[in-house]
Amino acid sequence: MHLKHRENEREQHKHDEAVVHFNALLADLVRGNDMSWKEAKRQLRKDTRYEFADPLDSEEKEKLYKVHVEELSKRKKEKFREMLNEIGDLNLDSSWKEIRKIIKEDVRYVRFSSSDRKCEKEFREYLKDRMVTAKIEFKNLLMETKLITHLSNTKLEENHEIYLKEVEDILSKDKRYLFLDSIGDERSELIISYIEELEKRGPPPPPTATEPNRRPPLK
Repeated sequence: MHLKHRENEREQHKHDEAVVHFNALLADLVRGNDMSWKEAKRQLRKDTRYEFADPLDSEEKEKLYKVHVEELSKRKKEKFREMLNEIGDLNLDSSWKEIRKIIKEDVRYVRFSSSDRKCEKEFREYLKDRMVTAKIEFKNLLMETKLITHLSNTKLEENHEIYLKEVEDILSKDKRYLFLDSIGDERSELIISYIEELEKRGPPPPPTATEPNRRPPLK
């Protein structure tokens, strides 16, 4: 029983070593995520270190290869988006053509993919995500704006255009408002929806309701 346990330990150690060697081989030879497992295997076999991975079956090697490629893709995507975040002139309506001119020499663009179509697709996904984030940030701005209260909807109904312009003039000093310039009409709708939502909620609770332990001052 003891011998069997030691044998199992030895086999596990050999297996773990093989995984380390194979991952090192992948790191050295597979730098891109555009290669199929079949192509990668042909390239890996040419290296003398490939034999160190003999304890692993073909299925496990392929699994390790896929994990490696997924990690590569994730890192390249993070770098690509980091690069896009650094572009000061990038807006929600920026075109791929104009952005490509700015980033074409950047190593993070070059390394992301040799396919321009794939880069453009990722750029469009990035813009979608930025739109979602921008709307959340804009909602935070509305919540911070003291001018907008549960009484604002009444003012809006009394004089829609003048009151909305008054609100927008105040908001326009903040970059979270300006970033949504390309969807001006939708931005106005977001303001109106928020104002209606506040009216439905009614007046905020008085301080005593949120601070039950606070005693009134002595007379």
